[in-house]
Amino acid sequence: MTEMVYGTAPARVVDPILPKWWRTVDRWSLSCILILFGIGILLGLAASPPLASRNGFAPFHYVERQAIFGGMALLVMLVTSMMSPDLVRRLGVIGFLGAFIALMFLPVLGTDFGKGAVRWYSLGFASVQPSEFLKPGFVIVAAWLMGASQEINGPPGIKISLALALVIVGFLTMQPDFGQACLILFGWGVMYFVAGAPMILLVGMAGLVILGGMVAYGGSEHFARRIDGFLNPEVDPTTQLGYATNAIQQGGFFGVGVGEGEVKWSLPDAHTDFIIAVAAEEYGLVLVLAIIALYAAVVVRSFLRLMRERNPFIRLAGTGLAAMFGVQAMINMGVAVRLLPAKGMTLPFVSYGGSSLIAGGIAIGMLLAFTRTRPQGEIGDILRGRYR
Repeated sequence: MTEMVYGTAPARVVDPILPKWWRTVDRWSLSCILILFGIGILLGLAASPPLASRNGFAPFHYVERQAIFGGMALLVMLVTSMMSPDLVRRLGVIGFLGAFIALMFLPVLGTDFGKGAVRWYSLGFASVQPSEFLKPGFVIVAAWLMGASQEINGPPGIKISLALALVIVGFLTMQPDFGQACLILFGWGVMYFVAGAPMILLVGMAGLVILGGMVAYGGSEHFARRIDGFLNPEVDPTTQLGYATNAIQQGGFFGVGVGEGEVKWSLPDAHTDFIIAVAAEEYGLVLVLAIIALYAAVVVRSFLRLMRERNPFIRLAGTGLAAMFGVQAMINMGVAVRLLPAKGMTLPFVSYGGSSLIAGGIAIGMLLAFTRTRPQGEIGDILRGRYR
C-alpha cells in the first residue's frame, strides 16, 4: 500500500570498495612505492649482515625485521589509501595529537640509544620515533587550518598553523633533531605558498631560518660539529662521510658487483642513513638514477593530479605530503654525496627502520587517498565561473 501511495525508491548501487579503489588510485605511484620497497629489501640483504654479525644476531636479522615492518607499512598504506579524504582528516588530527603528546614527553621518558639525541621511546622489542608520525599528522592539521581560513568568516588558520609549527620546531631542536625541524618548516612553507602566500613573506621567513641556523651554530655543539664537517674541504676518510664518498667513487657507473662492496663493513649506519652509498658502490650510478627517478615520479604525478583538485584541504594536504616525501629523499641522498650537512634522515621505503617505514606508509597512504580520481570539474573551471 505504501508503494502505491508514495511510489518506490530506486535502490542505490554501491561499488565494491576494492574495484572502485583500483579504478581511482594512482597505480603508477603505487607501483613506484612497491619497487622502492623491493629495492630496500635488496639493499638490506647487502648492507645489514655485517651489522648483525657485530651485534651477535643471525645474518639476516635486520632484513627479516625490515620485511615485517615493511609489510605492516604497506598494509597501512593500502588501507589508508582506500579511505575518504574526510576520514583521513579525522584520523590524521587524532594521530597528530597522539604524536605531539609523545613528542612533549620525550625529554622525560625518551632515550638516545647512545647517539646523543633523545628521539626514541624504547619498547624493549622495538623503538618508536614520534617525530616520524608527527610529520603526516602536522600536514593534515595545517592543511585543514589553512583551508578553513579561506572560507568566509573562517578562523585565522595560517597564523595558528604557523604557531603550531614553531612549537613543534622548538621541541625538535631540544632533542636535537634539526633535520626533522627543517622538514616541518619546509612542509608548512610549501602549503602556505600553494595557499597564496606573498613571495616577500616567504623570503622573509627564509631569512629567519638562516638566522635561526646561525643561532643554533653558536649555541649547539652538535649542530656546529656537523656544519664544520660539511664546510671542511677535506673529508676525513675515517668518518661516515669519508667512507660514503669513497664508496660512491668506487662504484662508478655499473658498480663493483653484488655483494662485493666494502662500505657496509665500515659504516655503522650503512643500512639506514647511508643506504644509498651501498647502492652506489655495489650497483653503480645506474641504480642510483633509477631510485631518483622513482621518487621523482611519485612527486611529479602527485602534483599533476592535485592540480585538478577543487577541494582546498585536499590540494594543500596532498602538496605538503608529496613535497616532504620528495625532500626527505633528496636530503638523505644529498648528505651521502656531501651536498648537504649530515642530518641523520632515512631514505623513505628503502632504509631500515620501523618508525620511518610505518610512518611513511601512513603518509603515502594519505597521499594516494588524496590523489584518487574523483568526479569533479577542473580547478580552472572554478576560476571561469562554471561551477557556482
